[in-house]
Amino acid sequence: MPIEDVAGAVKNLIQQGKVKHFGLSEAGVQTIRRAHAVQPVTALQSEYSLWTREPEAEVLPTLEELGIGFVPYSPLGKGFLTGAMNEHTTLDSNDFRNILPRFTPEARKANQALVDLLGKIAQRKKATPAQIALAWLLVQKPWIVPIPGTTKLHRLEENIGAAAVELTSSDLREIDDAASDITVQGARYPERLEQMTGR
Repeated sequence: MPIEDVAGAVKNLIQQGKVKHFGLSEAGVQTIRRAHAVQPVTALQSEYSLWTREPEAEVLPTLEELGIGFVPYSPLGKGFLTGAMNEHTTLDSNDFRNILPRFTPEARKANQALVDLLGKIAQRKKATPAQIALAWLLVQKPWIVPIPGTTKLHRLEENIGAAAVELTSSDLREIDDAASDITVQGARYPERLEQMTGR
């Protein structure tokens, strides 16, 4: 279905008072522009974190130009950036991450350098790696609002604590310089799912 038709249907619902805002998920730049021309888009939800930085190239500049908010999901890399797992971690047999290329033992071992970087800065800031990963996102743009998921109260409190972590321009330079030397191993999703996101 053309995105213009979807946007038009949402526009009608907004006019009827049945919907307040129009958001998109995992949309590419052209889809965002086409939808926004029919009904202003309030927010885009897509994966974005220190190990998924694809939105920086085209999506974030487009959102800034059009005044659209950004809601990154999986800001903690589906748990990997918390430092709670490594190549030896065994995931439950029904854990979705078992089918993700980034969560093979080999990929986790290769990507450990990113967690080590977060851990080093976290130690200096008296924070956790998760808090550093979230704090990094929070300072990228004021209209970026990460949405980490958790089922545990203590993790929720830890995540909220990221808002109090201050990263200096020197910290950010260190993170970006070190991260630019790390090539993340493994695709976000199996090829079949990557094709479904349309990105």
